[in-house]
Amino acid sequence: MNAALKQIPQRILNLAKGALTQANTHAVYLDPGNEHWQDICVLNAAHAGELFIKAIIAREHPLLIFKDIFGLDDNRDGLLDIETLIRRGRTHDLERLPQILWATTGKRIPNPACFERLRLARNAIQHFCVPEEQNFKELSLEFIYTIIDPLIADVFGLCAIEFHEDHSVSYDYVVSALLRRQLKFTVPDDFEITEINMNKQLMGASSAYKSWVTKQMKRVNRLDLLS
Repeated sequence: MNAALKQIPQRILNLAKGALTQANTHAVYLDPGNEHWQDICVLNAAHAGELFIKAIIAREHPLLIFKDIFGLDDNRDGLLDIETLIRRGRTHDLERLPQILWATTGKRIPNPACFERLRLARNAIQHFCVPEEQNFKELSLEFIYTIIDPLIADVFGLCAIEFHEDHSVSYDYVVSALLRRQLKFTVPDDFEITEINMNKQLMGASSAYKSWVTKQMKRVNRLDLLS
């Protein structure tokens, strides 16, 4: 394979991490003056999902993410380079990526119903206006932690909670938002929180979800966080 093409999966992955960092932050935090985050988080989540899926596909072969590889030919001699791809390349649209992912890797999108709901919301917000009577923060978190998180944990060994913009603390407030919504997430081996009380966040949670949290804390030897 052309050496330049080998750079593509990692370059996409780096962008995806940045998009996820913004998506987590905008879906969890809401401060005065940042009210638009509760709508914009959908765009960030969709962008992160699109890039991570493309990074997974590109690991099989970088050209698989492009709609028409014949259109990349500019009739010049030499190998295909990154600049030509950036200038002429047209990648698959978000709605087609689940099928491309399955065809190239055999992996299915974990929560296709959520994928479709977020895709439609993203299209409306990006191209027209914000739909009414929808909680986009909850939709974004569901998309991140039922679709992105399991995929990147499986393929890249990444934990979605570790990507956020609050540099004053760890992922405490991201975890807090997930516990309140009873969303499962990949727990890193060095899991640590200092700013929240997990038991308080779990008030009202189902016994099944509490059991799942306890199992995860036992796995990482942090049952003390539930005491």
